[in-house]
Parts: sequence; C-alpha cells; structure tokens
Amino acid sequence: MADKALQGIKVLEYCRGISGAYCTKLMGDLGAEVIKLEAPSRGDDARRAGPFADDQPHDETSGLFLFLNTNKLGVTLDPRAPAGRKIFERLVAASDVLVEDWPAGTLEAQGLGYEQLRALNAGLVMASITPFGRSGPNKGFKAYGLNISHVSGQGNLLPMPSPDLSRAPVKIGGHCTDYDSGQTAALGILAALFRRALGGSGQFIEISQQEAVLNLQRIESVVFANAGEVLDRRGPNDERRVTQVYECKDGWVVALAPLEHQKAALGKLLAEFPDMREHTRAEICARGQSLGCPVSPMNSARDVAESPQLRSRDFFTRIDHPVAGQIEIPARLCGFSQTPITIERAAPLLGEHNDAIYRERLGLGADAIAALREQGAI
Repeated sequence: MADKALQGIKVLEYCRGISGAYCTKLMGDLGAEVIKLEAPSRGDDARRAGPFADDQPHDETSGLFLFLNTNKLGVTLDPRAPAGRKIFERLVAASDVLVEDWPAGTLEAQGLGYEQLRALNAGLVMASITPFGRSGPNKGFKAYGLNISHVSGQGNLLPMPSPDLSRAPVKIGGHCTDYDSGQTAALGILAALFRRALGGSGQFIEISQQEAVLNLQRIESVVFANAGEVLDRRGPNDERRVTQVYECKDGWVVALAPLEHQKAALGKLLAEFPDMREHTRAEICARGQSLGCPVSPMNSARDVAESPQLRSRDFFTRIDHPVAGQIEIPARLCGFSQTPITIERAAPLLGEHNDAIYRERLGLGADAIAALREQGAI
C-alpha cells in the first residue's frame, strides 16, 4: 500500500454538522485515521438528510452521509455521560487533532474545553467551527448554510449577473458554505500540524463560518470600504459587466468577456448566432473559443457525472457499502505523485467500529462495554 500524505495522523471528530464532517473527510481521504463520534442510537443528523436512493429514507443510505464520511472509523459515544466522558478523554489523549462544531461554550460547559483537554495532550491541535466565531455580539447565534450565505454578503451577489433586481437574492447551491468552512478548518489544522512538527506545541484554532465565506469573496466585500461602491447582483456596473448567460438548444452557456478583444469576439459570436436557442452548447462553445471569447457550457449534475474529462482522470470511484451497495463518489481531491488519494473505506455503519476501538484498542472487556451501553454512553 502506498504511503499517504497524512499517514500516522490521528483525528477525532466530535461534530454534528456538515462543516466539521467535511473537514475530517478531507483529512481522512489524505490518509489520516479519523474516528467519528456519533450519538448512541440516533447517530449523525446527516443520516436522515437526502438524497436517498429511490427516495426511500434509510439511516445507512443518505447520499450526504455516504459522501461526508469516507475513510472514517465510526463509533457511538456520548461524552456528556460520566462514563462516556472518560472514554472521550482517553481518545483525545491518543489523538493529534480534535474537530468540533458545537455552539461556542458547549464543550467548556462539559469540562471538555481546550484548556482542560490540553492538560491530557499537550500536542493536541483542536479546531472549533462555529457560525460567527467565539467572540463578538453574535458568538451565541445559531445558523444554517442559508443564514451564513446571506450574513456573509454572498447571497446579495447571487445570481450574478441579474438584470432584474426585483428578483430576490439566492444562496449558492447545495451545502457550499458548509464545505467552504470545512475546507478552511482543514487548512488551519494542517498549518498547525506543520508548526508542531517544527518544534511547536499544539494549539487551538477557531473558525467562523461567516468569515470563511467572506474570505472567498473578499474583493466584493471590501469594495464599499475602499471605493464607496455597493456591489449587487447586476455586477460592478453596466459598463463593466463582463458575464453573460445565454440559452441554447440543449441548456445554457456562460460567456466571460472582461477584455476589449474578448468583448469584440463575443460581438462576432452573437452576430453569427443571433438566436442561440437554435444551436447546441458544443457548437456555440467551439465557435466562441475559436474567436477568442471565453465561453463554456453550464453543466448539470448529469453533465458532470458523464463528463469524458472527469472520467478520463478517474475523478469518480466505485466503492462497496454493506447497505447502500455499490456507489460512485468523487475521489480525486488533487493528484499526488507519491502519496495518491484512495477511498479505501466506505462511510461507517452506526457504531460499526465500536468493538475495534473500545475492545481492541482501549482494552475494555465485554462486561464494561455492556455497562456502557446500558448507561447510554455508547
């Protein structure tokens, strides 16, 4: 088996949202060992989120859960129970990284804040993901991806361009704001691990989802402060508007023409194809690019899944799941020449690795495990 980029790193996930799960998924796919903690009996909320195959809800076949939890070990544990807390502390003591996304102050109230945990593990890198950070007037506010999209100002810019401002703002599709926050958290963790490897100690990292999304649109977010101009869904202004979308026979294309020669090329394209609805996306894109105008198709989910480009690069991989069966998931985060990414383990069943972790690794006997179950700790 080839070495992995994060081989040897041990990650503990104590999360209930998408951001934390995506953060640890990235680390797991890069080779870290990730132990995912789920609530006894109920499990992760993502298990009840669609899409489901044939629209038949099942706790083990959520498409969202299956995607977010590849390459993870899964155990059930409630750290709030006295016996569960002791196990949690043992797992933390043996981990390099702890990722949590509970409301600010939750773990501290349980006696499991960073100050308490680093006494057990001085090298611990702990990341806390919250909607607004752990300080400021909004630190206690809760939020979903929809809220984060709009409080960051992102929603007010979408869809762009939008010539009709009477149309309400929208949020970016899917769970992108949660994924953005998770990716930001993973980057911070990797930097902290690198610093620790150079002789530093463990450290605490806080991630504000609002700030993570703002950092991905920072040009738009600082225009008003520096130029006094409020950007909206029309774009900078009519004279500088550079993005246009056009309906075709088989979908839509988008043209981006910020430079004068590109605008001229777009003009030629429009002259040759006055009614783009009579032509396919492939025809329009081929001609537009030959003229020097950046134009591309707006792909649907089917277009992406069937893309010859992505197929040729093995972007998707098939993996067997004991309940969901054979499923196909994205597997190519980036290409490594020496430490390739592979999906070696499907998302865990609820409590699938309880025995492997509690009995084999922590050395708990059958009676102790049974008692933990009776107490609701696992």
